Amino acid sequence: MAIHSSLRGLRCFCVAADCLSFKETARQLYLTPSAVSHQIKQLETELGFELFIRQTRAIELSNQGKAFYQSLLPIMRDLEQTLRHFASQKPPTELSISMPEFFASEFFVPKLVGWSEQHPDINLTVETIKSRQDSPKYTDLQILLASAKPADHVSHELFPISYIPACNPSLYQQLLPLGFDALQKAPLLVHQARPWAWHHWADQVGIEQFSPKQVIQLDSMFSVARASQQGLGIALIPWPISHSWFASGSLKRLFSEELQSRDKYYLVQHESEANKPEIQQLVEWILSSFRLHS
Repeated sequence: MAIHSSLRGLRCFCVAADCLSFKETARQLYLTPSAVSHQIKQLETELGFELFIRQTRAIELSNQGKAFYQSLLPIMRDLEQTLRHFASQKPPTELSISMPEFFASEFFVPKLVGWSEQHPDINLTVETIKSRQDSPKYTDLQILLASAKPADHVSHELFPISYIPACNPSLYQQLLPLGFDALQKAPLLVHQARPWAWHHWADQVGIEQFSPKQVIQLDSMFSVARASQQGLGIALIPWPISHSWFASGSLKRLFSEELQSRDKYYLVQHESEANKPEIQQLVEWILSSFRLHS
């Protein structure tokens, strides 16, 4: 025999079997007593036996009704728990952030493990840009390198940077004894967004006649650091975000003098979305993770 009872009818029976009152069942399920009576009667018809013994002002379970209730109750409880579990699940929150490529690879991504473990329900998209002249996609947050605090946005200063003259260990051994004359013996590497960085460094150091052998411009800071690591020349490397390159010995500081700049990293968020809890969580994590570097 085919059984067509709905989940609502089975739940109606379980509630009635528990409280032994069609009126109370109707109240709990926001139904009319006649609707409860109809659903119970339909279930009895499909099963082929009476579930309740109906008296003038009371009901009680029949023997078959008791057996059916005892078999059905754990199934209904498991089903309701399953429904509550899936009903409570929310789709993951989607957040996006843009930042310079070198910052992402050297600072942000290595620490992202901690963030993902704390917030497994947030999907994060990281957009990288090679140069400050590039226009990033619209993202919820942005980390940018600028010489002044961005206006018209909610922004947080992270830390300033300077630039260190560096090369790989092999070239370091060759050039160190030469002092500043080394600048005439090897190409000077620089990010194309800062084509005059070496000239500014020479001005700060006090080199009056600065005529480098060759200047090579590359389109990303990662390319600059990588080229220097491979022995192409001497590069101006941003500090402190290049810490791992020096700690591993991939790069060596050739001169103690650094190029001081007004550049600082800032975390920028849209004012209209500043109070969104999930964005604020990411902001607080970034500030606690990166703001103290100097």
